[in-house]
Parts: sequence; C-alpha cells; structure tokens
Amino acid sequence: MAGAFFEAVYLVVARIPKGKVATYGQIARLAGNPRAARTVGWALHAVPLELGLACHRVVNREGTMAPGFAFGGPQIQRERLARDGVAFLPDGRVDMARCLWSPGIGGGARVPE
Repeated sequence: MAGAFFEAVYLVVARIPKGKVATYGQIARLAGNPRAARTVGWALHAVPLELGLACHRVVNREGTMAPGFAFGGPQIQRERLARDGVAFLPDGRVDMARCLWSPGIGGGARVPE
C-alpha cells in the first residue's frame, strides 16, 4: 500500500510547476488518499534522488517551510523556492494566494488510478 501511495505522491510532485507550491494535504488528495498528508511527508523524506523531484515545492497549508531535517533546513528550502520565483509574505511564509498550484489550470492533471 505505502509503495503505491508513495509512487502516486511522486507523480503528483513531479507536476508542480516552477514558481508554484503545493501543500501536503493537496498532494494527499491528488494521490488518492485525502487523509494521508502526514504520509506525504514520509514519502518525500524517502524519495529516491534519481527521480530528481522538486520536493522543496511542498509546504504546509499555511505556507511554512518544512522542518529542519528536510531539504537541508528551512532556509535552504526558502532559497530554492525563491530561485523558482515563489513569492513570500513579510512574515516569511509563501504567498499562498499567489503561488498555490492549481492542478486543473496550467497543465496539471489528475494522477491516473
């Protein structure tokens, strides 16, 4: 079960375009299990490097960076997002109103079942 869900998570994350972010809950829904936001975090922590996924484009629903162990720390994640063109609010969170990915717009698609 986890293997198939992890693969679905990776397919969704691969679709997040540069300049946009997605939330753990959003990815869980798109991967077929809306109650598995925490498991999305585990999947991203275990992503094979050879997939080359832009996991730094995943933030929590409030636009906050991942905890210190992920991506080399919140500052590294923020730097990567800034290079992608992601906008930030004065308090350091991602501007979710401007940068939240909408899979139905701009080339996103549902993950095949």
